[in-house]
Amino acid sequence: MSILKNLKTSIKEIIKQAGYELDDITFVSSSRPDLGDFQINDAMRLSKIYNDNPKNIAENIVSYLKKDSRFININIAGPGFINLTLSPYFLQTSLNQILDDFEVNIDKEAPKKIFMDYGGANIAKTLHVGHLRSANIGEAVKRLAKYLGLEVISDVHFGDIGRQSGMVISEIKRRYPNLEYFNNDFKGNYEDIEFTITPEELGEIYPTASIAAKNDEKRMEEVVEITKDLEEGHKAYNALWEKIKETSIKDIKNVYKDINTTFDLYEGESTCYPYIPEVIEYLEKNNYLIESEDAKIIDVSEETDNSPMPPLVVIKSNGATLYATRELATMYSRIKRYNLDEIWYFADFRQSLYFEQVFRAVKKSSLVPNNLILGFYGFGTMNGKDGKPFKTRDGSVMSLKELINILQDETQKRLNKEMVEEDKREETAKKIAIAALKYADLIPYRETDYIFDPEKFVSLDGKTGPYLLYSTIRMKSLLSKANTKKYAIKRFKDNTDRNPALLLLKLPQVLTKCLEQKSLNELTDYIYKLTSSYNTFYNENKVITEEDNDLKESWLALTALVYNTNIEILNILGIDIPEKM
Repeated sequence: MSILKNLKTSIKEIIKQAGYELDDITFVSSSRPDLGDFQINDAMRLSKIYNDNPKNIAENIVSYLKKDSRFININIAGPGFINLTLSPYFLQTSLNQILDDFEVNIDKEAPKKIFMDYGGANIAKTLHVGHLRSANIGEAVKRLAKYLGLEVISDVHFGDIGRQSGMVISEIKRRYPNLEYFNNDFKGNYEDIEFTITPEELGEIYPTASIAAKNDEKRMEEVVEITKDLEEGHKAYNALWEKIKETSIKDIKNVYKDINTTFDLYEGESTCYPYIPEVIEYLEKNNYLIESEDAKIIDVSEETDNSPMPPLVVIKSNGATLYATRELATMYSRIKRYNLDEIWYFADFRQSLYFEQVFRAVKKSSLVPNNLILGFYGFGTMNGKDGKPFKTRDGSVMSLKELINILQDETQKRLNKEMVEEDKREETAKKIAIAALKYADLIPYRETDYIFDPEKFVSLDGKTGPYLLYSTIRMKSLLSKANTKKYAIKRFKDNTDRNPALLLLKLPQVLTKCLEQKSLNELTDYIYKLTSSYNTFYNENKVITEEDNDLKESWLALTALVYNTNIEILNILGIDIPEKM
């Protein structure tokens, strides 16, 4: 149990000793730092229960709190808000505990097995800026969940089947009509056909095919036919598609690796195919599928709906399956293969209705256990300075590679070339660029759209990834120069060193809240406040040359605590730290 959580439990017991009982108490950071570190806001609530003036209740509680050596400067503000300050000895002792064992101040979650579905890249398509948020938010939440003790299985869930496969194959057929894949008389082994395609070619092929199909009805018919053949097991098309997938997945993995995103599973929609017949048979046998205009649907409406809820279409009128069909089979397969407590999905917020339909369908049909918790966590869009989705100068969708290159170029302009060796500048610039990108993307609350400004977010000033990296590297350098193996907090000088010390105790509350919200905005704000508070202290005090040995040792201990905390948080955010910058 973390220090503040343990303290809250103690205060609840003190309030009980004063004669009052509550299931939980409100113990929060004080809204008036000049009056205290923390605030207890329960006197008004207790006054309704015990029919007494809230100020009388507050005064009674304060009389008991004053007996506890952990608190000083206990006072009452307004109608009954109790403010209190942590005693120097208690704060000092608490920080030394964390210095000895960082885990002592982390609140672990109850054991659970979570399946996380995020990423969602489409095979044969270039990863663009729209793919960033799912990968970045999902990865950070996964790391946070593991950090807090949950067992997590993550899957990228590639879009590896569907209309885009027909598009790409139709375009390749036009460009390379003599390939044996398109020769109906070919009797050899399709796996032996020598054909290679580059990620750059694939990045150009799909948009070309898509535009052509939209403008040519016959071309679209061909795409639909190829897609249908592929799903029904056409050997030549499947062999070609496997080669395309191999090239595309390798490229996608490399881009994900650039932004420090990895998955336990790299499965796609097609992985669920063996389960589709079983799912459809179950739904039909138990009368969950309803005929509607020659299609088969599941009615997911509920009496409590305030607006019409469209049904989930499972089988189209031509007998073909849909994305939703594959979603049901995928969920079913995951339950069969893993003993799960929850499944979390991260996708564009505009897919919320779709996921609501799917969740209702699997619950209504008992396709998944009733106690399985399903969560959809949508996110907003990254926009340019014009407030519209981020694009290239010519108005096309910007690839993630291109965005990284833009940030890397901006970063290289600002590198301290005297500090970073020439052979490490490119690697260092890339790490800083990735930090700028990932941190900026995690600053807003998950559901919020935000403006991405490359020049602003690579700056060393303000709430940016580079600012955090630079400050953390400077802390490491200071500790290295001090060359002290062991140190401890012995005393505080004033608020400049006490403020960051107090913030260190609040980390577990922030981590828990971020996990509850499946959003990292509170953590990005916390690390910025902690780092800024430490920098204020650093700029006003000479740590290395301080003549008071107790203060010097305390400041080195404080530096180590903030440095270690930053390392832990940056790792959760998926941000690497260069040696120098």
